[in-house]
Amino acid sequence: MPDLLTERSARVAAARKLTRRTGRDDAGAFLAEGRQAVTEALAEAETDPDAVLELFATEAAAVAHGELLASTRVPVHLVTERAAASLSETVTPQGLVAVCALRDVDAGTLVTDPPRLAVALAELADPGNAGTVLRTADACGAGTVVFGSGSADPYNGKVVRSSAGSLFHVDVVRGASLAELVPQVQAAGTMVLAADGGGEVALDEAADDGLLAAPVLWLFGNEARGLDPELAATADARVRIPMRGRAESLNLSVAASICLYATQLAQG
Repeated sequence: MPDLLTERSARVAAARKLTRRTGRDDAGAFLAEGRQAVTEALAEAETDPDAVLELFATEAAAVAHGELLASTRVPVHLVTERAAASLSETVTPQGLVAVCALRDVDAGTLVTDPPRLAVALAELADPGNAGTVLRTADACGAGTVVFGSGSADPYNGKVVRSSAGSLFHVDVVRGASLAELVPQVQAAGTMVLAADGGGEVALDEAADDGLLAAPVLWLFGNEARGLDPELAATADARVRIPMRGRAESLNLSVAASICLYATQLAQG
C-alpha cells in the first residue's frame, strides 16, 4: 500500500485552497464531496476527460466505493482521515472528494441557443437555497442556471452538496449582469418571468395565458428582499404564487420549485 497523504502534503494543501472562492477562481477548480457528487462528476468525466482532475479517498472510503474508483481513469490518492477532513466543510466528512474543473459557460449561450427553461438568480445569498434551486431546475428540465452578480458561488461546498449532483447536469453562468442579460434574451425570443409576491399575474393565469410555453427564463431574487424592483420591471410579467393560507411568504427555494414545476407541466 502506498503511503497515505496527510493534511500537510503539497497536493492536499493545494486542494484545500479550493474551499475558498479566491482559491477556486485562481485554480479554475472546485471540490465535490461524497458519493453522489463524485459519481456525477465521474460520469461527466466519461465524455469530458478534463472535468475531474483528481480524487482523494480515505482507506475506508476506498473500500466502500471500490467499484466506483476502479472504474475511472482519474488519479486516486489515498489520504488520512485528517487530510480528508481538511478538505471537507461538513461535520461528518465522507472521505471521498473530487477536484473538478469549473463548469462556467458564457451568458451569451442564452441568446444564441436558448434553452426551453432557464433560471436566473438575482443576489440569492444562501448557499443551501442556491443548491436546492439548482437541483430543482435540473429536475424540471432547465438547461441553464445563471448566478447573477452578488449571488452565492455555485461552487461553494454547501451549494455543491445541496445540488446533489445536479451541478453537473445543467449549464452554469456566473457573475452575469442580469440587467444587461434580460433584454438580450428577450430580443432572442425568450419569455422572462419575474417571481414576485406582489406580481400582477397569478401563476395559474400565466399557465392559462401561455406565458409558460418555451423558452422561458425565470428570475428569482434575494431571500429577504426579493427582486430589485427595477429588474423585476424589465420582465415580461411579474408572477405571484396564489396562497389561500395565512403565510406571509414562501421560502425562496420552495417558491422556485413551484414556479419551475408549473412551467415543466405547461411545456409538456
